[in-house]
Amino acid sequence: MPEIPVAPEPPAPAAPDRSAVRALLRLWPYVRPVRRRLFTAAFVAVVASCLSLVIPLVLKWLVDGPVADRDPGGVWLGALYLLLLGITEAVLFGFRRWLVARPLAGVEARMRADLYGRLQRLPIAFHDRWASGQLLSRGTTDLMLVRMFLAFPLTFLLVNGVTILAGYVLLLAQDWSLGLVLLTPVIPLVIVCSVFEGRYGAVARRAQDQVGDLTTVVEESVLGIRIVKGFGRHRSQALAFRDLASTLRGTELAKARLLAMIWAVITVVPELAIGAALVLGTVQVADGDLSAGTLVAFLSTAMALRWPVESIGFLLAMSQEAATATERYFEVMDADEEPDAPARTATTTDGPGGVRFEGVSFRYPDAPRDAPPVLDGIDLHIRPGETLALVGGTGSGKTTLTALVPRLHEASAGRILLDGEDIALMERDRLRSLVSMAFEEPTLFSASVGENVLMGAGDEAGEPELRRALGVAQADGFVDRLPDGTGTQVGEQGLSLSGGQRQRLALARAVVGRPRFLILDDPLSALDVHTEARVEAALREVLRETTALVVAHRPSTVMLADRVALLSRGRIAAVGTHQELLRTSEEYAWLMSGEDKGTEDR
Repeated sequence: MPEIPVAPEPPAPAAPDRSAVRALLRLWPYVRPVRRRLFTAAFVAVVASCLSLVIPLVLKWLVDGPVADRDPGGVWLGALYLLLLGITEAVLFGFRRWLVARPLAGVEARMRADLYGRLQRLPIAFHDRWASGQLLSRGTTDLMLVRMFLAFPLTFLLVNGVTILAGYVLLLAQDWSLGLVLLTPVIPLVIVCSVFEGRYGAVARRAQDQVGDLTTVVEESVLGIRIVKGFGRHRSQALAFRDLASTLRGTELAKARLLAMIWAVITVVPELAIGAALVLGTVQVADGDLSAGTLVAFLSTAMALRWPVESIGFLLAMSQEAATATERYFEVMDADEEPDAPARTATTTDGPGGVRFEGVSFRYPDAPRDAPPVLDGIDLHIRPGETLALVGGTGSGKTTLTALVPRLHEASAGRILLDGEDIALMERDRLRSLVSMAFEEPTLFSASVGENVLMGAGDEAGEPELRRALGVAQADGFVDRLPDGTGTQVGEQGLSLSGGQRQRLALARAVVGRPRFLILDDPLSALDVHTEARVEAALREVLRETTALVVAHRPSTVMLADRVALLSRGRIAAVGTHQELLRTSEEYAWLMSGEDKGTEDR
């Protein structure tokens, strides 16, 4: 059974160096703008929680006073006090929730916006390494965990701590001997919680990474549903998905076991202490050393502290999950962005115009050190207004070379000049306003036809530019037949259109802005011969107005170019016209002939 491939993810931080507190402190820049609301909410919650400690004092007054004196009026008055305390506590907790809801939703929105913006600025090499599902889970599930932490555990770890401290002061004030009995569980609980925190943090990290893997699998299966159905692989894909889901289930059960353990310890140990205090207190009441009201107040206070103590387990669990979510979030935010131009103005050299490659080499950042470079010492000049076809076998580095011009990848050595200006010294926005690309695999967005095409132009472009670009790509005919014309929504990745239609829209997007430099990566591969001929005729008019580099695999595409460069094993092997290379280069003649490799070997 074939397994669904999952893109590797950078390893999690080593456990010994991990600090949940240090990770959560990184949220402060996002929390700082709403800190007043959060501090106010925490203060309100502390007051509301401490009101529950007043109830035992009212009970003591009731038992030792009106109840002992058989005073019905006093009993009703005490009941009224208890009712008012309960209502006040509920209102304060509701007010706390209102205080934090809107600002924390804003914190989550800002973090999500920053993550999305960061993803746009990260280099292509980063996206090549990271699975899309891992990035998606960081922008959804992880940020939800962070918001839940800020809304509940962050406040109630403080609130419950203050409540427990105040409660124990009351217990010791009521009867110091019984208070010491209830203090005995503190040391074992601290030890258990510290052990639990480390173990739960590691399991929580593993679970969140597995959620990212599962998200990747679901996304790939949905986007590749035509492949899955076309090859009848739905059953094997479902089994592979089930294996990943089963692994995640096992991790979640491990989390549940740890949580059950800490919950059991935190519940049982204090209950034993309360039971011991009850027995000792009953003996003291029987001996006349303690009033019944004091014992009732003492036990009521102890019971009021049960929830703050028992909640420590799941509050620590939620905090650990939030800490791992924060770590995962900042793994993306800490990734190095695309290096921009130095803080100086690029100047035009005295060299020739057009596009010039000077000693350009490229090696992928994660390639083994002993692996040969993809491109090695490329020297090439595309004259102003010239169209150069780039030809080479599969894996020769054609697409990589074209990606260096708009700096989708950074050259490892050498330099690239546009009209004599080093692209490494140009701001990316300016560079990419000069260079336009049509990729081999056309990608469309869930938007209208017009919006997809006009992505390649400035904000001032309108209907005339759109119609011209559609005409060049010979796309106006099928677009006008769509239900809403250029306003038709193409759906996710444009899968509602044919491959040739998507490719023509991608070509229209590349030429709509009348770019100074145009890069086309095999732009006509999905077209039939008749449409290809019409597109080529219209494209020739566009190529006269620009300097173009065209990756070509077929003679018909090569004929668009003024000259041809043969790329072989990462080097420029020959440059000339189509006819010249047919006469002088056996490799080029073989590539254009379409014969199999055996013929070439003979």
